[in-house]
Amino acid sequence: MQSFPVLVIGGYGFFGSRLVERLANQQGLHVVVAGRSAEKASALVERLRPAAQSVLSAIALDISSPTFKRELAALAPALTIHTSGPFQAQDYRVAEACLACGSHYVDLADGRRFVEEIVVLNTAAQAAGLCVISGASSVPALSSAAVDHLAQGFREIQTIDIGISPGNRTERGLSTVQAILSYCGKPLPGTDDTYGWVGSYRHAYPAPVGERLISPCDVPDLALLPRRYPGKPQVRFGAGLELRTLHRGMNAMALMTRLGLVSDWAVYAPLLKRAADMFKTLGTDAGGMHVTVKGITTGGDLGSRSWHLVATHGDGPYVPTLAAAALVRKLKNVDGSLVGARPCVGMLSLEDFVRECDGLQIQMTGPKV
Repeated sequence: MQSFPVLVIGGYGFFGSRLVERLANQQGLHVVVAGRSAEKASALVERLRPAAQSVLSAIALDISSPTFKRELAALAPALTIHTSGPFQAQDYRVAEACLACGSHYVDLADGRRFVEEIVVLNTAAQAAGLCVISGASSVPALSSAAVDHLAQGFREIQTIDIGISPGNRTERGLSTVQAILSYCGKPLPGTDDTYGWVGSYRHAYPAPVGERLISPCDVPDLALLPRRYPGKPQVRFGAGLELRTLHRGMNAMALMTRLGLVSDWAVYAPLLKRAADMFKTLGTDAGGMHVTVKGITTGGDLGSRSWHLVATHGDGPYVPTLAAAALVRKLKNVDGSLVGARPCVGMLSLEDFVRECDGLQIQMTGPKV
């Protein structure tokens, strides 16, 4: 049986390497690790190959190269997964190159505009019989799957509350830091007076995570979820840092942007990441995610349902890779329902995510999955 060829761009990066590790456990795949450094790609392949269930190979590939489109076509992948963020300032050149060479496309983007506007490629994707899926990450893929699960039994959804708080000892990638800083102190969509990382509130996660501070952040869910559910619910999304000193530091940085003292913190991402890494020995390696849905039940009563995810032993960074791993299974089995270009909302169930957590220290609690 011929292997299903999957190209992972940024495959040795922070999230890319974790995704490749998960895909290496799937049978029937040929996973090609791609990035600007052939040496780094090969090093990952050699590390994973002894225990891999899939075929692994490595190649140098630069999406900014003028020959990228031609090189991608020569590789002829059935599916290309784009993991090289941050996506907030990127265009759709990778997705367009995939459509041109007959490859499905999936990315791990969490940039609101990038994910929301991927539909501009829908006509071309439909004509080619290919899928172009953006946001196969913690948001909106996992968050919307949790909301879909919790929304069962409601006739109207009034509010959706989503939050993520990683453990301080958990690794963090530079692109993630850049993405977070890009909206620090800036207005969030669909709100009159909410700004990224301005203000904070508390949320109690199951042990061992415990209570964490949470502040508003910009994610695709703010634009996508209100129009998905009856009642046009108000959506709140927040993220938190385990160490309150660092969290309050982000609040202060956001205030400086509001006061016009700093226009864009993202340009200082490398320096700020190094500063935060000085505190890596403090805190824990346990992180959490939550979704709470409130509304009117089919019986006419006010109702509330909650779901939590807890990741320990430093496994939190695997969470953003679970959706892409689940989509690989569907596309390998020729799931025609995925054809077209759209955000990764309504494509996966919580059961799909539970399956991809096998072997990881990630637990979900809430209404039965």
